[in-house]
Amino acid sequence: MTEGRTDRLLVLMPPGSAKSTYASVIFPPWFLARHPGAEIIAASHTASLADDFSRRARDLLTTHQHRLGLRLVSDARAAERWEVLSPSHPTGQRGRYWAAGVRGPIIGRRADLALIDDPVKSQAEAESPAIRDATWNWYRTDLLSRLKPGGRIVLIMTRWHEDDLGGRLLASQGEEWRCLRLPALAEPGDPMGRAVGDALWPAWEDRAALERKRASLGARSFAAMFQQDPRPPGGALFSPARIALLGSAPDTASGRLVRAWDLAATPKRADNNPDWTVGLKLLRDEAGRFIVLDIVRLRGSPHEVELLVQATARADGDVFQYFPRDPGQAPGYQQALFARLLAGFRFDFSPERGSKTARAAPVAAQVEAGNLSLVRADWNAAFLEELRGFPDGGHDDQVDALSRGFAWLVMEKRAEPARVVEMGWMER
Repeated sequence: MTEGRTDRLLVLMPPGSAKSTYASVIFPPWFLARHPGAEIIAASHTASLADDFSRRARDLLTTHQHRLGLRLVSDARAAERWEVLSPSHPTGQRGRYWAAGVRGPIIGRRADLALIDDPVKSQAEAESPAIRDATWNWYRTDLLSRLKPGGRIVLIMTRWHEDDLGGRLLASQGEEWRCLRLPALAEPGDPMGRAVGDALWPAWEDRAALERKRASLGARSFAAMFQQDPRPPGGALFSPARIALLGSAPDTASGRLVRAWDLAATPKRADNNPDWTVGLKLLRDEAGRFIVLDIVRLRGSPHEVELLVQATARADGDVFQYFPRDPGQAPGYQQALFARLLAGFRFDFSPERGSKTARAAPVAAQVEAGNLSLVRADWNAAFLEELRGFPDGGHDDQVDALSRGFAWLVMEKRAEPARVVEMGWMER
């Protein structure tokens, strides 16, 4: 990855993959060599582990200080805090490294780079809602407040639970994060180009050894820790591992397109994790394959939602816009509102019928058959995370939009394309 391409990086890898060696030992000296005078806060699930990573990074830097163009400051080289000087730096400003435990104190420190390596230390911690909340609150209130303007965050971890720190970030801020997920056994669309089933590090642990671990751990634990695909205890409806990522959008001229919407009904929830308004653009190509081309999401006021819908329709052009009918509104009110917003565009409403799970089941079957793909984009991570947690995850807005779009595309008996009247309200 080219330096400077992202300021929020999430790396998901299994145990025994040397992720901490790369992220917490090799990466900090490399970063300091390229950013003289930078300050790093490096945190792990315990202060003692963070100190151990700090010692190893400090010793590596000392060994290669001439190559890196850095010099360890003799009076500031403790395990939990050390400093470096760069002779080439114009001001002679010191670079600093601070080690801390996750949920531990970091007040009084500032960071150009926040490095979090495995915030969870055990299954017991991962299963504790109180510890998950405490970790989340530490990240939001303590760590983020220590970040300098323009500061970067790298979170490298093994997944334990669908609601762990990585899971919450993907669910709430997925568009902001670049996510590199490297499962122990390769899945379709592997970022390293491995064949399906190939081991991540066969010289260390080959496929046969990993399959023995799967049999010993059970499907759910292996999916979380080794495949980076945590699932609720009851099991998920979707199999995201069977979804391929496409490098570019296919030609849509010969297919059928729809932009399906799910409109947030609860702008404020008791858990302070409000619903999203989602618009998902879905293609059914000539071969009958389904491809998610784009997803827009917004948490906002009704006016902001209206602006998003209007701007998206303009960007889509002739793409059909398909909305759920709100049963709580007076007949015709919602249609009249959107008729004003979408004058000249094709759109329609229909009521939701059946449970969310029942509506999602047909498209989940297509996923299982390997018949759904995504165009590679920033929204992929949050979308796949929601699929993994459905129906027991914290949100289902994107799944609802996917189900709605799929249902429209596979309707066997659909009326002729509705005409657009002067105000934009479609009549059949």
